[in-house]
Amino acid sequence: MPPHLDEYFLAADVAPEQMDALWAQGWRHFGVYFFRYSRLQNHTVLPLRIRLARYRPSQSQRRILKRNRDLQFKLQPAFVNAQVEALFERHKQRFSQNIPESIYNFVSRRPARIPCRCHSLTLHHQGRLVGISYLDEGAQATSSVYQCFDPAYARRSLGILMILLSIRFSLERGKAFYYPGYAYQEPSEYDYKKRLGALEYFDWKGNWLNYQAGLSVKSQPALTKHTSDRALE
Repeated sequence: MPPHLDEYFLAADVAPEQMDALWAQGWRHFGVYFFRYSRLQNHTVLPLRIRLARYRPSQSQRRILKRNRDLQFKLQPAFVNAQVEALFERHKQRFSQNIPESIYNFVSRRPARIPCRCHSLTLHHQGRLVGISYLDEGAQATSSVYQCFDPAYARRSLGILMILLSIRFSLERGKAFYYPGYAYQEPSEYDYKKRLGALEYFDWKGNWLNYQAGLSVKSQPALTKHTSDRALE
């Protein structure tokens, strides 16, 4: 059983090397609010990262990339505009409980620099914004903050696609790690993160260990974001 942690702090200016150190200790952030917690109700929080030197895309991941070759991908300093806010409004229709009010629940008003360097990875289809992901960049690692997509494109697996493009960007920048965010040790709708490949997990005792598929504790009812007010993106 990992130690029980539930900590937070506020910071508006964090250097790349400091971001690396925070991610390596299980910290995440939404805007200037930094947090880490090891338990949620009866579930164990599982920080994940990909060791990029070992990563190889799976056959299903290659299919997702091929299926979406008609989309236009762009990476630029993180931003929010009217198109992004409209996309967020469409995206949140997927949820029936604990519906977030605003994209600013997750990013700051100056997301490109506060609290750290951040990029917007956008997907367009025939001129229409259909997906956006916010990707932090540290000295040796990158980390996904939040992403949303148009529910009308759900069959394209845009969430996975944006992760794969984030991995590609991280490799091109020579990073050692990519952090896709928290999952749970128990079954949840975040289990897709457990299938990314070359994964390590944080044991909340200072160690990153190779993730083995099926790692679990005593069975608990599946927990989804609809039953919790704590977000994992």
